[in-house]
Parts: sequence; structure tokens; C-alpha cells
Amino acid sequence: MFRGRTNAAPLIVIFLALLTGGWFLQRGVAQERVGFVQSRLFQEVLDHISNRYVEPVDAERLYDSAIQGMLDELDDPNSSLLNVSDYESFRIQTEGDYGGVGLEITERDGFVTVVNPLPGTPGSRAGVRAGDRIVRVEGTDIEGDVNRAVDLLRGQPETPVQLDVQRPGVDQSIPFTIQRARIQLRSVPFAALLDDGVGYVPLQVFNETASREVMEAVDSLLEQGARKLVLDLRGNPGGILDQGVAVAELFLPARQIVVETRGQASEQNQVLRTSRSQRFPDLPLAVLIDERSASASEIVAGALQDHDRALVLGNTSFGKGSVQTLFRLSGGNVLKLTTAHWYTPAGRSIQAPPVAEDDAQERRERLVLTLDGQMALRPDTAGREQVTSFAGRTLYGGGGITPDRIVMPDTLDTVEQEAVRRLFQEAGAFSLALFDYAVRFLQENPDLSPDFTLGQAQLAAFQRYLGERGVELDPQVYSAATRFVRGQLDREIALQGFGEREEFLRRVQGRGDPALANALEFLANSESTAELFAVVGSPVRP
Repeated sequence: MFRGRTNAAPLIVIFLALLTGGWFLQRGVAQERVGFVQSRLFQEVLDHISNRYVEPVDAERLYDSAIQGMLDELDDPNSSLLNVSDYESFRIQTEGDYGGVGLEITERDGFVTVVNPLPGTPGSRAGVRAGDRIVRVEGTDIEGDVNRAVDLLRGQPETPVQLDVQRPGVDQSIPFTIQRARIQLRSVPFAALLDDGVGYVPLQVFNETASREVMEAVDSLLEQGARKLVLDLRGNPGGILDQGVAVAELFLPARQIVVETRGQASEQNQVLRTSRSQRFPDLPLAVLIDERSASASEIVAGALQDHDRALVLGNTSFGKGSVQTLFRLSGGNVLKLTTAHWYTPAGRSIQAPPVAEDDAQERRERLVLTLDGQMALRPDTAGREQVTSFAGRTLYGGGGITPDRIVMPDTLDTVEQEAVRRLFQEAGAFSLALFDYAVRFLQENPDLSPDFTLGQAQLAAFQRYLGERGVELDPQVYSAATRFVRGQLDREIALQGFGEREEFLRRVQGRGDPALANALEFLANSESTAELFAVVGSPVRP
């Protein structure tokens, strides 16, 4: 009987193979037939409209409308058809040398939305903030068209560009006139050794030298006596994917998964791993993120969190986790199509799901205005899927990276928020006056030390200066906005007089950075990564 079953088995396998293979073959043929029928139907409809509609119709416009209709059906703002001029603008923006305003923008909820104004760029200096919605550039309505916005914002350095933005909580649009400049940024503007042997490295963007700059900064801090590290990814909009992998590689062992891409086509499914042993083993590490941390920042934070290599603090990240591929088409056109999504090593999708209209109001109600004038979203983990890290810690999925310890920035009370929103109506003029007054103040006080303090006399002088610049504010509004104005003026004077490093150290000493203060406290009480997780109540498996 055993022999008989052995002889019959191959026949059964062959029969099943023929049966299932035939079904797959039939399904493939059926799908091809459906595609042929539908394409023929489309062409027939197009021909009838072109030849027999009551009035002449431009066939090319019909084709364009049909293509746009297909793309609209995807409900994906990152997929679009670029004509020759659009593609050239896109290529220059992402690869070339260009003049611009330094705003990282994306489409969100149907609006061209600022992810982050890059530090030190014209957009940042002018007072444009994360979360601002660009509605017009040079008088042209943008209507959620990121490519059009990019094309209008870039131009020759030293030329002005006018834009109007909508800011959450502000009824009227805010006008800005910004002088374009050549955008060149260092990934790591400075590094600092803080108390208790904690090194601090802010990583602002993932450009071609990001991993090298981080490595050199950490090496320098270790030579100065650093025994622990804070890597600050807040406000980092991302950049080059390979550099994101390379930065994660500095802190992870060889052959560890950093990020995975998943798509419909097999060639879009990739697993990116570290290629060499970590340069900084056993260095207790805290990573800071916020709602402006996007793309490569989320890849790094997610990989270090999933592998239990770093404690992540701050606010939930932006949720930009899609991969776009460019396909060259006839006539010089290019299809920019989302072909995959990024997933963390533990399988969490980085891409934030679209916000349903019913949830949009609830989301707006969770927006708060922070002391530095940014809009922050109070995080809500209710209903989010739970994922386990490789060492057994509970993490949250559902888009973006949710920190191990959520730390909100200092926020304004209701009266202060109303005053600052009224101040935002003059945002462009206010920011320019802030810069000019800081420069004048430094000229008038050449012996000013980095530990300066601003009193009521300086705030009153700045209020008079605003009036001289045409920014007329009700005294009650200015008084209610005092904390915000003092913070902005203090920061601008420190930046212009002493640079980013000294301005940062003033914030640390004044404990004006809750997320960093938490990181420093936890690191001070930990001598290893395992102890760091235990301190915050998120221990790894023994």
C-alpha cells in the first residue's frame, strides 16, 4: 500500500498542477481580454466624441482629461503626469543648482502644505512656519498643485517672490514677500557637549554628506568626553534615502534591516540593510522627533526604535512613507507614480493614512499653538495598532513614528494664542522687523554677552520699532503676546549675535526645550541602552 500511494502521488501532483496552472492561465487570459475590451471601448467612445459631438472637441484635451481622471482616481497627491517643462522644474528642484526660498512642501488635505522651513533659509527668516498652507504664489492660485508651487517658488537668487499662506487659527491669508537665495545647507550645523557627558547632534537634512557629518560630529564629541548621545531629527524633512540608511548604520550591527519597501511589482519589494558593523556600539542614544520630521528622518527613527537601539522622544512624525518612481513616456512626458510604501523593520507602515473628512475637525481641535509659534498636534494613540519591537517593547503603528515618550513643547494659553494669531496677520512684516531690530540691537550693544537677558525696556523698545515699521498692534494684544515676542526676540538676537550653537545652549540652560530636557534627564540616570528603556518604563526582554 505504501508503494501504491507513492506511485499515485506524482499523478495527483501533476493533476493539481495542471488544474491550478490552467486556472491561473485562464485568469491571465481573462484579465488580458478585459483590458483589451476596455481599451477598445475607451477608444470607441473617444472617436465618437471627437467625430460626432455636436461641437468640435480637441482630442488631445480629451486624452489629457482621461489621463488626469485616472490619476485622480488613485487619490494620491504624489502621483502625477509631468510634461516637459514640469519635469525640468522637478529635476532642477531635486537635483540641480537653483535659487529658492528653502521650504519643504507637500500636498496634505488638498493644500500645498509646508512640512518645514529649512533652518537659515529665506523662508525660515521670513516667518513661514510648518503647517502653513500656500494658497497663492505670484498671484496664481495653487489649489494643492505642489509641482506648480515648486515651479513658481524657485527662480534666480536675489529675486523676490510673493506668496499668500493660510495659517491654522488665522482667519485671513497672510502675505509674504521673500527674497530667493541659493539653498546650501550643512546637515549638522554644530555639535555640543552637555552636562553628564551627553553629546548633542542636530541633523537638519539628509543631503549627500549627512552620514559623514554625523560621524565626524560624534567622533569629536567622544574625544571631548561624551559617553551618551542625543540625535535631534526634529524639523528634518528628509532627503536622500541612502544617507538615511547610512546614518542608521552608524548605530546598528551589520546586516540589520533598516527599511523595507513594498509595492505591487516585485522589483519594488526591497529590504535595505546595514552593510557594516556599527561605528558607535554601546553608546546610549536618544532620538528626538516631531511632526516636522519626515521621510528619511522617519526611516532612521523607526529603525533605531524597532531594533531597541534608541529611545525616541518628542511628538509623532509627519508620516511621509511612499516611494515615487519616474517613468519616461512618449512626447517627453514623465509619469511620477507612487510604486511602494516604506515599512520599518518591525513591519510598521510609515505612510500616514489620509484623514477622512469626519476626522478633520477632530484633528483641527487637537492643534495647539506652541511658545515658539509652531502649530503642534496633540498625539492620540487610541485605536492605533500595536507592534512589538525585536526586544519585546510595545510600539504603535498606523503611520508616522510614535515616540516611546511623547513630550509636547511648551504651549500658549487661550488668551496668548488669540493674541499671537492676531500678530500672525502681520507675520511677514513682523519677522522682517524682528531681524532688523536684532541687528540694530547688537550694533548698539557691541559688548553684549551670550548670557544676556531681555527686560521690559527692550520689549517696549521693540514695540515702538514695530510701529515705526508700520506694524500697529493694540497694546493689549502685544501685552498678551509678551511670552511669544520675548522668545522670538531672544532667539533672533542670539542667532545673529552668537550663532546657532550659542542660541541652542541658551535654550538648554533655560530649560526651554521640554523634549531635550526629558532626554537629558533619562540619559543622566542610565549607563546603557537597556537602563535607558527601564528608566522610562519600557524595558526590553531579559
